[in-house]
Amino acid sequence: MRILYVAIDQQVPGTLGGSVHVRAVAGGLAALGHEMHVAVSPGGPWPEGPVHWHAMGPPLGRPALRWMRAGAITELARRVRAQVVIERYYNFGGEGVMAARRLGVPAVLEVNAPIVDYPGSTKSRLDRALLIEPMRRWRDALCRHTDLFVTPHSQILPAWVDPTRVLEAEWGADVDLFRPDATGPLPFQRDPDRVLCVFAGAFRSWHGVVQLSASLARLHAQGEHRLGAVFIGDGPERAAAERAARDIPGITFTGAVPHDRLPECLAAADIGVAPFDPAKHKPLALGFYWSPLKIFEYMSAGLPVVAPRLPRIAELVRDGHEGLLYDPSDPRTLDTALVQLLDRALRERLGAAARSRAVDHYSWRAHCAVLAVRLSALVAAAASSGSDQ
Repeated sequence: MRILYVAIDQQVPGTLGGSVHVRAVAGGLAALGHEMHVAVSPGGPWPEGPVHWHAMGPPLGRPALRWMRAGAITELARRVRAQVVIERYYNFGGEGVMAARRLGVPAVLEVNAPIVDYPGSTKSRLDRALLIEPMRRWRDALCRHTDLFVTPHSQILPAWVDPTRVLEAEWGADVDLFRPDATGPLPFQRDPDRVLCVFAGAFRSWHGVVQLSASLARLHAQGEHRLGAVFIGDGPERAAAERAARDIPGITFTGAVPHDRLPECLAAADIGVAPFDPAKHKPLALGFYWSPLKIFEYMSAGLPVVAPRLPRIAELVRDGHEGLLYDPSDPRTLDTALVQLLDRALRERLGAAARSRAVDHYSWRAHCAVLAVRLSALVAAAASSGSDQ
């Protein structure tokens, strides 16, 4: 198949989850023998490999103007003779879906964030104030013209979407790169006398990075000095996390690290912590719709995972099997989970199980194989329909 993948608000290469996702899906489909063309904002030299990268960002660098690239995307799709167009969903997007409709090829919408409004959202209030609800109508129009939705959680799609048009699939990890034996230069010093926790990701309020710092501070104040931590990444909560961890030995903040250097960082750690705080992100009132890359990468690296006991997380990480889950309403249960994992035998048992589960269920390879089957069916159906006319 010749596939055009549209994600022009994402930078490749980049350090954020969206960039990792786009690169992994593009590379995974190309590895299956498909001709992959990807429109993204350039973040540096293009990655090596068979994917054809096309530099295209949103007008004026503003994602809210993405839809204005519909003409350019249509021309690109025509030039590369795309048989299917995948668009990474964004509230003010639609350029990929519109291009597919203009050219008469299948449109696929990859949905990582809610299409429906969460209760009390600013968009829904504004829509009601405008009476005709233009934003909801636009999103509904895009959904009507979409042949296949790819999402980890169908509840973030409009209720009227036909389930047969939905592929519900988790995202994943590159299990060949994220391995327990990955090696390479580290951006931090490993203290052999401490059990090392790792947090890797964006330092946004709902990612809970401050909760991890506060937990380590409480344990230190209680005389528990066997834990250390490395915080990898950057974002608005970094200063608060650093303040909470002030004066605690064995704590390192590395700043952002290129994604291709992350495997060795995780392999050098002992515990992967994903302290999500849904209360800090209003859209999560719809449910924990994320397919969390950090959890899959921790598991792939053979780390036991510590995360809040939330419905979807409990399906990905089974408490006592691949990690330990804590009560997000009681911060001290996070402390308890970390102390439990000072037991090396427990860490090794949970970590080995986590690695096995990631390889079997949460690899990008598995995600792309399932996706390719559905894309092939769409293309075949479109070709059959065209030959009947």
